[in-house]
Amino acid sequence: MEAILGSNGVGGKSWNSQVALVYAMFFAVGLFVFHVVAEGEFSGVLTLSAMTQCLAYVLLVIQIVYTGSATGISARCLALDAMALCCRLSSTTWLLGYLPADASGDYVYQLTDIFSLLAIMWLLYQMLIAKRHIYDEYEDNFPAAPLAILSLVCGAIFHADLNSRPLFDALWMTSIFVSVLSAMPQLSLISRAGGLKEALTTHHVAALAVSRIMSGLIMWGQREDLTCDEWIEGLNHALIAVLFMHAVHLLLLADFFYFYFSSMVRDGVHVQLTLDSAQWV
Repeated sequence: MEAILGSNGVGGKSWNSQVALVYAMFFAVGLFVFHVVAEGEFSGVLTLSAMTQCLAYVLLVIQIVYTGSATGISARCLALDAMALCCRLSSTTWLLGYLPADASGDYVYQLTDIFSLLAIMWLLYQMLIAKRHIYDEYEDNFPAAPLAILSLVCGAIFHADLNSRPLFDALWMTSIFVSVLSAMPQLSLISRAGGLKEALTTHHVAALAVSRIMSGLIMWGQREDLTCDEWIEGLNHALIAVLFMHAVHLLLLADFFYFYFSSMVRDGVHVQLTLDSAQWV
């Protein structure tokens, strides 16, 4: 099988073996966590969602280490993702309101998010400080600050009450808004660049999308458990906000999924996302 090469020509069997090892470890650990730790409980899907999100960032780490390229990676998206993780961890590390009901919510869920956050911090350090020349700074110009502010405001307005602590309930809800809106800088960068040249960046975006889908499934499946101090009796504004944001994320990624699967059929796992900007909505 032809080796994938990065922009600097580094790659080959070592690169492919590392990627294969990461995928194998992810599936093995995922099966173990769901069937042994979570004992097959539906709430374990939330932990699998966090693990898939972690996989997405690990793929970017491998890309930078083995190809020396950050092409197609949005630092603004990563910064927003880090904000979302911090907001979520502010609740899940010491409060019980938004944890999986199974045993994976004791440590695995939180440790996965912490590892994801560490991976993001390493990526941002490489892109913004250590190897700034590999970062598409001029293409990655979607305004992220307004998205962060909007998320904080919406989190404060639409928060649930599972923690019975308004501040930390608001921070958890903020994480929902930020994790969805963070896709906008990444999609904007893809549009400006006319696609994604690095296969792992493409798989990264796809893995994040799968993570959000699993998160949406668990929120829908346990919608009766997500309560709030209702403004209008019988109208759960927190649940509506959560499900609405997951639906928005799917809409944002609809075009990406079309081009991603089309490219997968054409190129296999070594997919390079190429698109006509006139077709990208």
